[in-house]
Amino acid sequence: MNDILVRAKGLTKAFGAVTAIAEATFEVAARDQIEWPALGGQRDLRPGPVAIAFQGPSLLPPLTVAENIGLPVLLAGGTEAEAAAAAEPLIERLGLSDIAAKLPEEISGGQAQRAGLARALAGQPRLILADEPTGQLDSTTADGLMTVLVEQVRATQAALIVATHDTAVAGRLPLRWQLIDRRMQTGAELSCSS
Repeated sequence: MNDILVRAKGLTKAFGAVTAIAEATFEVAARDQIEWPALGGQRDLRPGPVAIAFQGPSLLPPLTVAENIGLPVLLAGGTEAEAAAAAEPLIERLGLSDIAAKLPEEISGGQAQRAGLARALAGQPRLILADEPTGQLDSTTADGLMTVLVEQVRATQAALIVATHDTAVAGRLPLRWQLIDRRMQTGAELSCSS
């Protein structure tokens, strides 16, 4: 099955006079897992086929952790019961049970980052964009989070794009792209340490 979710041809991104990416051409198919280092910027969260796990704080302050995680289901037209049912296994798998009823201001940055990833997964998107998903986590917690993320992607046959500087995270993914001198480099010849 050749189900292309994203296709870019000659993509260039500049910030004023600085070119961040020059003439990138690539495709992302269903079930792909890709590491994309140095991806900048944040986009609005949109429930449905594309989910974003942000590097920085992204939980909505008036909602509990559990409500934040279930939010994509509600925004996609689901009921509160369906949102809670989607959030519950992710809360358990990512070790968030003790903080599920807390507000974002009452939790640590690492807990908020795990909750943000759980929220991205709750709607079972076809494409997950994760910006430094382990940036605020210790290595053991980061490894556990990546295990959950990779298993969820395989189970739902989603595509995964991860922007990271962490070689341990990059090493968990079979396909890696690197930005070298503002040009996208891809292929089996790349190693996550280069």
